Amino acid sequence: MQQTSVTRKGQITIPKKVRQQFGICEGSTVIFHIIDNHIELQVESATVNGFGMLKSNRKTIPNDFDSAKLLKS
Repeated sequence: MQQTSVTRKGQITIPKKVRQQFGICEGSTVIFHIIDNHIELQVESATVNGFGMLKSNRKTIPNDFDSAKLLKS
């Protein structure tokens, strides 16, 4: 059994082992089911958009970069 406490804002931290076991990650949806006098959680998979998954050592391109200027050189 894993145990955690509730913050002033009503938030809890799901223990790491539980998150790993059930595949809970940022963006996962957790559904609360109230059954008699206890609560059950159901986890739905997170939708992954892929942003930030790949890392590169290259410098980032500025937002105002104009590739047409390369052709004029």
